[in-house]
Amino acid sequence: MKKVLVPLAPGFEEIEAITVIDILRRAGLAVTVAGTVPGPITASRQTQHLPDCLLDDVRAAEFDLIVLPGGQPGTQHLRADPRLQAMLSVHHARRRPIAALCATPTILAATGLLRDRRATSHPGVRAEVAAAAREYTEDRVVADEEIITSRAAGTAMELAFALVERLCGPAKAAEVNASVLARLS
Repeated sequence: MKKVLVPLAPGFEEIEAITVIDILRRAGLAVTVAGTVPGPITASRQTQHLPDCLLDDVRAAEFDLIVLPGGQPGTQHLRADPRLQAMLSVHHARRRPIAALCATPTILAATGLLRDRRATSHPGVRAEVAAAAREYTEDRVVADEEIITSRAAGTAMELAFALVERLCGPAKAAEVNASVLARLS
């Protein structure tokens, strides 16, 4: 079974995290939600969420995919977390996919992971992402080798299905969509 890590930091964007977690779990993927801090994590809209474990508990684990949900100040907290930076570096060196939504492509920009890649992001962080990427596009979801980016909360469902298709194939994506009836282009 393929394993996915979704790190949550205080101030994460609910739609981006929960949508991706839900769709990936519906596809049968083993999704680990790891908090950067102990206890329930307050998201950007003040909802409370209880991660499966702490990021420290899975630092040595190997994952097939890491997904970075955006939101503020969640993105800033993830970007400043040295544990996550180390995990992203190792994961990238193994050429495994990393998905970043909304503002979190700035994390990939800051660590040099967008070099020679096409990417997108929330318009509010466009300048930083565009400066770090080979090409910036306003496409809703962009996959360039192991780097997958999307624009904002409104693209979370599309990104989730792109990730299911990448890890499990188009038949599994269609099977999952048969129960949720997402409008995918």
